[in-house]
Amino acid sequence: MASVSTDDADWRDINLATSESRVPLHTGPDGYDLAAFDDPAHLSDVVRYDVPRLGRLDGLDVVHLQCHIGTDTVSLARLGARTTTGLDFSPSAIAAARDLAKRAGNDVTFVVSDAYDAVSTLGAESFDLVFTGIGALCWLPDIRRWADVVAALLRPGGRLFLREGHPMMWTLSDPRPDGLLVVEYPYFESPGIVFSESESYAGTGSVASPDSVGFNHGLGEIFTALRDAGLTMTDLEEHREVPWNPLDDGMEESSQWPGEYRLRAGRERLPLTYTLQAVKTAR
Repeated sequence: MASVSTDDADWRDINLATSESRVPLHTGPDGYDLAAFDDPAHLSDVVRYDVPRLGRLDGLDVVHLQCHIGTDTVSLARLGARTTTGLDFSPSAIAAARDLAKRAGNDVTFVVSDAYDAVSTLGAESFDLVFTGIGALCWLPDIRRWADVVAALLRPGGRLFLREGHPMMWTLSDPRPDGLLVVEYPYFESPGIVFSESESYAGTGSVASPDSVGFNHGLGEIFTALRDAGLTMTDLEEHREVPWNPLDDGMEESSQWPGEYRLRAGRERLPLTYTLQAVKTAR
């Protein structure tokens, strides 16, 4: 995977272009299993993994930041949320999400907006739960700005639920034949890294805009940003699973969790994802 440090590239335009170009692949016949949502009890693999920690959402107003094509957002609505809103900066992704919600028979509101603009788009203190995660924070350069958005969206006593790729996993180089895990990319927040991937993690076919700009954020940086924004951490759990294959032959599909992958050998060497929960301090 080629990479180059960038201080002045327009990360938003680059990431929007690659997101737009991936939507047709993710909604295509070899992409996400959208037909499974015809079953009103179906949940996405990601949300099914989260349910033991997330719990039921009965009576809550929920927002899903960086929702992509809405599979997890529709799944949140099926956990009993009073209202469910999905937000993403990709118009194509939001169009696909609206089609999915209509097909699934769930009342979900989807809006086009940058994550950093979510408060002006949706209104302050409008939600009981902010849900975000898998492959989301890596698209954003400033974790403190994100934490301020989360805090502003939540009502006093509201909760953040985040499962994301572990920052140690994001540091790894391409897979090696000897199976060693080698740190190549930054762990701490730093200027973005431009990656070029001609294929997407889901679907078949070439990505028309293969470049993306990735940003890592250390766990300490995330904790500190949320604390300074007025949230109190209530839970942190690191996981041996991740819902895509980042290391080719070094990974195998989990026998316990469909759609999740784990290291083929030496699983104790590396956390692949983590779940973080936090509550906005009540005034």
